[in-house]
Amino acid sequence: CEDCGKSLLGECKLHGPLIRAKDRVIPSRARLTLPHYLTLRVLELRAGNQQILGVFAKKVIQKRTQFGPYVGQLSTKLTRYDESRLVLQVLKDGGKYFLDTPNEDCGNWMMFVRLARNQEEQTLVAYQHCGEVYFTTVKPIEPHTELKVWYAADYAKFMETSAVFIKEESDVCPLPPAAKEPVDPWICSSCRSTFATFALLESHQCIHKDRV
Repeated sequence: CEDCGKSLLGECKLHGPLIRAKDRVIPSRARLTLPHYLTLRVLELRAGNQQILGVFAKKVIQKRTQFGPYVGQLSTKLTRYDESRLVLQVLKDGGKYFLDTPNEDCGNWMMFVRLARNQEEQTLVAYQHCGEVYFTTVKPIEPHTELKVWYAADYAKFMETSAVFIKEESDVCPLPPAAKEPVDPWICSSCRSTFATFALLESHQCIHKDRV
């Protein structure tokens, strides 16, 4: 204590505790890369203070606007799986790798974009080009609209899943709930859980192996 001139194991009983100054909180790499006309919104707060985030437009974004490339670590298995985000893989040097984002400092803002559940809410299409993954808008995005993505047709084949095709006619109705599920889901032989793509099943089986 500078007032008593004594070395103490704890706080000074006479003069009390020190005033603690906290460091400034630095945003993660992923949040710092967010374009100025996009914003993150907290959609849900789960146990353990886990935030479910969505990416929203702050102004009109034109059709055929390209974002990317998606930043992630090349990995043979996913260390972080979120059912609301797309699983992404790329072909590098003849091998197929996951784009893994175990935390916000390993990726860019594109890791926050949620997957589209049907063709009505899809605003972005994901595709692979020159070993990188990009997102491109498939229609104009109005302010306050969430950006949601699904695979392009060729990339869907690469990911061994189905593509969602956008129809912009005014009389298009939302897909019925049954149409949102794959016709032939991938089934885990260990626990019988079903997955929409082989990539999801492969990642799930890696978790089984790690537990064993």
